[in-house]
Amino acid sequence: MADKLTEPITLSGIIPSDAEAYVPHQSYGAVFWRFLRFGLMAWGGPIAQIAMIRRELVDEERWITPARFNRVLSLYQVLPGPEAHELCVYFGMRARGRLGGFLAGLGFMLPGFVLMFLLSWLYVAQGGRSALLATIFYGTQPAIAAVVIRAVHRIGQPVLHDGWLWAGAATAAVAAIAGTPFLITLPLVGLSYVAARQGRRAVAVFILAVVVGIAALHLLQRGAVEVTAVEVVSGAPPPAEPSLLELFVSGLRSGLLTFGGAYTVIPFLQHDAVVRGGWITTEQFLDGLALSGILPAPLIIFATFVGYLGAGALGAIALTFGIFLPAFAFTLVAHDRLERLIARSGLHTFLTGVTAGVVGLIAVTAATLARVAVGDVVTLGIALGSLVLLYLWHSKLGVLVVLLGGGVAGWLLRSLA
Repeated sequence: MADKLTEPITLSGIIPSDAEAYVPHQSYGAVFWRFLRFGLMAWGGPIAQIAMIRRELVDEERWITPARFNRVLSLYQVLPGPEAHELCVYFGMRARGRLGGFLAGLGFMLPGFVLMFLLSWLYVAQGGRSALLATIFYGTQPAIAAVVIRAVHRIGQPVLHDGWLWAGAATAAVAAIAGTPFLITLPLVGLSYVAARQGRRAVAVFILAVVVGIAALHLLQRGAVEVTAVEVVSGAPPPAEPSLLELFVSGLRSGLLTFGGAYTVIPFLQHDAVVRGGWITTEQFLDGLALSGILPAPLIIFATFVGYLGAGALGAIALTFGIFLPAFAFTLVAHDRLERLIARSGLHTFLTGVTAGVVGLIAVTAATLARVAVGDVVTLGIALGSLVLLYLWHSKLGVLVVLLGGGVAGWLLRSLA
């Protein structure tokens, strides 16, 4: 989850009360343009994006008080979806109601969507990869694998703060390896943590054992299918193109499960597009992640690339619409009710358990991506070098530099080979 931002000190040394906050009147066009500008400057990941929004709208213009901002941010850190985007929708709604919130969210996501759409079109027009793109992606794939591994640590560190959460994450990881649907795993892991926090440890252990048992059944079923299979893989028909409804549902399901930041959407889309759907390969999935990492947008915008490879331009729109819909809806439809609901400790505990399960899922996905991206000594060196840089250099542009550096390294090393 995004790091909490510290309270600023005003010139008088006094933090203003809620009554002193003031949202100036804005036309719909002004609201859209302001947040479009935020979208054009959205480099450096969620922490940098949130800091940019806070600096202008809270510290400088005082649309809301710092204390209120922290409460709103805490809500969006618990709910699924990219927090920076949800904050834009919230501020737009404060300025001009629900239509203002929609325009603000649209403005913030539009630059990233347009750029990713164009890059997806170029990628497909080049037949997937030109010779030049192949050499660049040779280096960016291990770099993005390092970025995802670092994200697992960054997301998991504040979440996995006791043994029960570690147990939930490990159980979810085992279930993911066995192929258990995450829609079964995550609610059970969340319920297990609720039971543990209520002192019912035997119940918590039993629920986790049920998840492991379901995983074992999936392994046995998968083994039986492999033994009795008669088709030759190379002769199997290519996977069918996903329908627009399938892409929308995949995006919506992923958008509803992105607890802890945009990186947590990776295992859900990877499962739908690579494992189950087969309309995109792991290598292409890594390429989409790398492209999203160099754009001024939430990383979740790589959904546009996945959708484009699934069903062209309309597929890109359908998947993107689905994945961003919860981020709009939570604020525009039910912000106040959700703020009261999240205050309930039982629900907060359940969502914490679910988030721990998501950490386990993304850890397995990170290992899968790394296994594909690192195929020789050179890519191993790029991955390790990228990982070291990400740990030692805490700049908001760290991911961008790592990906660009990996691409340049891949191009140079392939050219010299």
